[in-house]
Amino acid sequence: MPLLRVVFSVAFGAALLALPASKAAAQTSDIPLGLHQTPSDFVDDSGRRQPITTREQWEARRQEILKGMERAMGPLPDRSKFSPPLLEVLERAELEGGVKRNKIQYHTDTFQRKVRAWLFFPPYTPGKDPEKPAEDKRAGILCLHQTTGIGKDEPSLLAGNPNLHYALELAQRGFVTLAPDYPSFGEYKYEFPPEDGYVSGTMKAIVDNLRAVDLLTQSLPRVDGERIGCIGHSLGGHNTMFTAAFDPRIKVMVSSCGFTRFHKYYEGKLAGWTSARYMPLIAKEYHNNADEVPFDFPEIVASFAPRPFLACSPLHDSNFEVSGVRDCVAAAAPIYKLLGAEGNLRAEYPDCAHDFPPAVREVAYKFFEEHLAPKPAQ
Repeated sequence: MPLLRVVFSVAFGAALLALPASKAAAQTSDIPLGLHQTPSDFVDDSGRRQPITTREQWEARRQEILKGMERAMGPLPDRSKFSPPLLEVLERAELEGGVKRNKIQYHTDTFQRKVRAWLFFPPYTPGKDPEKPAEDKRAGILCLHQTTGIGKDEPSLLAGNPNLHYALELAQRGFVTLAPDYPSFGEYKYEFPPEDGYVSGTMKAIVDNLRAVDLLTQSLPRVDGERIGCIGHSLGGHNTMFTAAFDPRIKVMVSSCGFTRFHKYYEGKLAGWTSARYMPLIAKEYHNNADEVPFDFPEIVASFAPRPFLACSPLHDSNFEVSGVRDCVAAAAPIYKLLGAEGNLRAEYPDCAHDFPPAVREVAYKFFEEHLAPKPAQ
């Protein structure tokens, strides 16, 4: 199957420094109409639209992007009061090739609700002692499923589309992978009660994913907490993006069929984003109007810079129109260039429908292998 590739290439970039905001950039508290599609611009204190030319200006703009997301999704809770994840193993199995699969559950937010997930471990490196897992550390990848009643079982080869078994396939390539249920799917019975304090199902899912990253980085001695990735298809694709925008611990992201800019989502008809599972405020506060929604995907893609991001966006995806993806990638490119990381922003445009076929998955897996490889000893 042919792939059409876009690569903005320069050498691997340095990490973004969190610098104090300038007076002009710090006053962009309300993003004006049209600026959500142009993350490389900001509005100065005199009300003039200006191109971003410094890291300082970009960091201020990035903070405004996160605030815009919170206006539609609800505020990110204070996670300092959450209990530890408290990993519990419910089932164990050894699969062909030496991959181990555990069914686990762990605590999520302050309401002590538990999430169930499949956790995969690759075989140990020959000569390494399984009794000393910290001596054979691997990168960890959070694997998020699409909209499907079977939830976590699909990325884990237990059911569903054979093109979406990426949790198992990545474990077979040497990663520790974690595939949890999204709220209301699989074994995760959840009705999005308002008394839980979440404005949207999207923010609830983000919090659950942050807890999954806590688990990978804090509770699994075989995971290198400095090498964390995230991948997802469709629902999992934008769930990956929303989570990574708020969590810099996620160093590499792959989104398959996960997004387009709002004006090109079913020609701007945004009802699909407005159920309790997603963002009800898009309907209630922003009237399903792409001009009113306080964030857009060009901004989210730019927010990742300089971290490596791969968009896998088919030419015939009826859910997420491909030209809107091209718009997002092009709009984010100046920020990646500003941070010296043009080669970290990539897109694949396969000639297929809403799917994640083998040739595209191979590109995604190599992307993780390239960017999550162990750093050489100093």
